[in-house]
This record gives sequence, C-alpha cells and structure tokens, in this order.
Amino acid sequence: RGERGGAMEAKGGFVLANLAEVVERVLGFLPTKALLRAACVCRLWRECARRTLRARQRIAWVSALEPGPADSHALVRAMARELEKVHVLPQTVLYIADAETFSGHEECHEQKKARKRNSKETALALEKLLPKRCQVLGLVTPGIVVTPMGSSSNQPQEIEEGEAGFALLFPKIDGVKIHTFHFSKDVKNRVFDESKFAEAGLKNNPDLRVVLLFGYNSWKTGATRFLHQIVNPLNEKSIILAGGQVESFTSLTSENAHAQPGDACGVVGLAFSGPQIQSATVLLDQDVADERTAEAAMQRLKAANIPEHNTLGFMFACVGRGYRHYKTKRNMEADAFRKFFPSVPLFGFFGHGEIGCDRIVTGNFVLRECNDIKDDLLHGYTTVMTLIHLGSAK
Repeated sequence: RGERGGAMEAKGGFVLANLAEVVERVLGFLPTKALLRAACVCRLWRECARRTLRARQRIAWVSALEPGPADSHALVRAMARELEKVHVLPQTVLYIADAETFSGHEECHEQKKARKRNSKETALALEKLLPKRCQVLGLVTPGIVVTPMGSSSNQPQEIEEGEAGFALLFPKIDGVKIHTFHFSKDVKNRVFDESKFAEAGLKNNPDLRVVLLFGYNSWKTGATRFLHQIVNPLNEKSIILAGGQVESFTSLTSENAHAQPGDACGVVGLAFSGPQIQSATVLLDQDVADERTAEAAMQRLKAANIPEHNTLGFMFACVGRGYRHYKTKRNMEADAFRKFFPSVPLFGFFGHGEIGCDRIVTGNFVLRECNDIKDDLLHGYTTVMTLIHLGSAK
C-alpha cells in the first residue's frame, strides 16, 4: 500500500508540475493573494496564475456597515479581512467613508488638527493594504449609500448617520480604461487652463464615456465658480457627467498625484473610457418626495435599456434628502432603485450638492439631453442616479 500511495503521489506531482490545464483549474479556486503566492512555485504555475488573473475582470467591493472598536475605522478592518478573500487584483480603487468617524469624533475647535491627522492615518492604513501600483481615490462624505458585500442583489442601504464605508475594486478590464484626475483651484489665476483637460484624458479622447466628478471644500470662496469652469467644457452629449460635493478627499494615489494645501478647493474624479461602456443618468429633483415619484424616476432610468450585468449603480444625494425629505421613511430611493434593478449593486453618498442631469449614452440614442453647454449641471436638494455598464464581463 505504501508503494501504491507513493506512486499516486508521484503521479499527482507530475500532473501539477506539467499539465497547465489541471494547474489552472486548481489555481482558479484561490483568492488573489494566495494565487500570487502560488505563482512563485515554478514557471508553469506563474504562467497559469497570470492567465487566471487576466480572466478575472469582474468588479469586487468591500463594504463596512458595523462600527467596531474605536482604534480603527470599520472600512480599514473590513479591507484587511476581505482583501485576503477577493478574486480580483485591484488596479483602481474608489473608496468612500463617512466623514465623522473616518476623521475621528473630536468636534471642538482646538482639536481640529488632531482630527485631520487622524483622517490621514486612516487613509494611509487603507492605502497600505492595496497593491503598490494601484490608483486609489478616497473620499469622505456626510452619509454613505452601500450594497452589503456577498451578492450584487443584496438590498442597498442609505446610511445617513454612523460608521460606514465601501471600497470598489476595479481590476484591469479589457477595452476599459479608468483613470483618476485632480484639478486644484489656482489662487493666482481666475481662469482655468483648459489644456489640463487633455492631460487628464478628458479632451481629445473619443473613447471617453463617463466622468464621475467630486468637488471638495465647496464652502471656500470661488469654489462653485471653479466647479463651473470644470463642468461646463465637459458638458457634451456623448459623455455622462455625475457626482457631487464631498466633505474632502483623503487619498489620491496615481502617477501624477501631488500633495495639496489642506485649505485648497478643487475637483477630483474618475474617468471611464472604452467603446463598450454604456451609461445613463437621471435627476430626481426637489419635487420627487414620495414613493410614487421616486419610482417614476427609476422607470426613466430603466427605459434607457442599459444592460444590467457587469453594471454599477451610483446614487449621489443631498444631505437634505434621505429620511427627512421623505417624511421619516428611510431608504426610499435605494429601495426604489432595487425594485427596478434587482441585481445591480448601488453605491454613493449624501453630500453638499449634486452634479448631473437626465442623460443616456448608448450609441447615439439620447433620452433627454441637457439643452446646451450653458445648462446647469449643479444642483441642491436633488439626487443623481447613474448606471455604468462596463461591457460583457468574463
């Protein structure tokens, strides 16, 4: 029996050292971190691991909804735990967390510096968990919209108070380019240098489909005017623009990122380019104030006929909406979204102003476009709902 066992083991060893199909099948069960460790075994395993990773093009996400011990934010703990289990290699990460607990609880004036330092430490702790070459954009906002991880059909939650956050993990996707950008207001120049758009891939880019924009420090003098200078030139029928005003951005790691003074104001964002991307967005204005009108808005979004597999939903809402706006009924807009899009995960925030309008981009069909370049994409007391389809996932 010992000899037979030894022979079987030798056969198994031979298969795992020589048969790529079998090795690939076995490695396919491993989460990414374990797969990268397995890639160090031998050349065959390295090649099989590479092919396995290339085929993993589905978006993953980590969500944090439960407050825990005070020493670290719930999102940091969730990321440390879940990144061991994910089956993608993140190339771009968008994380959003609630401003209050991310930056510490101290509210009095003398401790403002301590709060900022705390926020920076939390951001660094998150960045350290991610691959070194990964682009990271991190925002903090007054409230969070998040789909609990596990299934894209889980019920999205509107979390207006308390500790919460999420991180969207985008792998390298064939035919899709995602990049971060940052425009900071120059105190010396009143006019924005539009050549910076081309540098950021936002002009002369025929494949540009969706731009998610986030203004920060919007209370600063000239911040709204600066946001107009960014938004207006991008207001084209072939591009979806959506986003809002956030409390601040905490992470921006990419090749061209550079540190900014803490009191500057500006715009950060993500640009999605690729011919296979389809997108649509609708604006829920102040009059949308009950279940019926919220669902009518979702019906408009549904009419865009965006494919729902490999698609993300985004919700950018005003802090003045949520349960106060809907007369104490919580989760109204997220519930309405889930009713019409049963398997599209929804993410977003409650912020200080919204960017967007009714628009759909699938080929040349337009649902209702903003009238012209002067149409105002900046709103208050509204919600912007957006779908981004990234093509047929492998």
